[in-house]
Amino acid sequence: MLQSATRNISFTLDAYNRIQDLKYVFVVVLGLLYPIIIIANGLIICIVCLERKLHKPMYLFICNLACINVYGGTAVSPFIIATFLTEHYHITWFSCLVQIYFIYTYGGCDITNLTVMAYDRYISICYPLKYDKIVTPTKVILGIVLTWLMPFFRVSITLSLTANFDICGVIIEKVYCDDYSIVKLACTDILYYNIYSSTMIAFGVVLPFFIIIYSYVKITLICLKLSKRGRVKLFSTCVPHLIALFNFIIGISFELLQSRFDMRHVPYIIRVILSLYFLIFTPLINPIIYGLRTHAIKEAIMRKLCHTFYQRQTV
Repeated sequence: MLQSATRNISFTLDAYNRIQDLKYVFVVVLGLLYPIIIIANGLIICIVCLERKLHKPMYLFICNLACINVYGGTAVSPFIIATFLTEHYHITWFSCLVQIYFIYTYGGCDITNLTVMAYDRYISICYPLKYDKIVTPTKVILGIVLTWLMPFFRVSITLSLTANFDICGVIIEKVYCDDYSIVKLACTDILYYNIYSSTMIAFGVVLPFFIIIYSYVKITLICLKLSKRGRVKLFSTCVPHLIALFNFIIGISFELLQSRFDMRHVPYIIRVILSLYFLIFTPLINPIIYGLRTHAIKEAIMRKLCHTFYQRQTV
């Protein structure tokens, strides 16, 4: 009986009521940032696809990261803008699960792709003579496919557990749905969920993080043996990736802290902004980093822009 009632409930996203006075600020800011996310990442995708010189594993993984950023940036921005404008601060059970699926798969795809990129840089720098034999086109395609499939599979299991909970509350203190907010409203035993969730965090976030750190420690040791010019060249290819990694870690840390700990001592508006960092600023900053710091991509963008400008001038 309670399971059947659960399917028909709607949740109230209470954060909207608490930041009602700032709703037009959020609408304007998100209305500006969301198109920038789409355009900036779309530019990276187009440049990598159109430029034959960029049809190499490193740039294909960067292109995949840009696709992930578009996917993640779309997860909540349009929803938040529409919710503020319509002033309808409720979300159905099914819509809530769909939103959670988008958000969590985005996070999983992001960290998985960053791990694959770290492995690619590790092989390229530590085993340059074997690189073409190890990182084959087939393995690149497989890496990109697994970047998407693995998180989708893991999150599907997580949501199958969440969907079977009996829910005894309807107030979510955020501007979007997240899995742990739903779990806190459950009035059934969540032991199995906690075990599975902790395991997935360990294997899906912590383990990839250590793999990435290990890769860059090895890369750093190799770089220290090179000439100054060689070190600068190698580090220049790694810096954007490290910035993207720590940008992701900062965003996911804000989200985990708010979900798991009592943050009532933090001003509410700050909590809302921090909860959006992972979903707005991460996909916004990544293409800027790779567009400015990756020489080949920056050069290709400038060449395309100059070519377009020249064509318009001659017309």
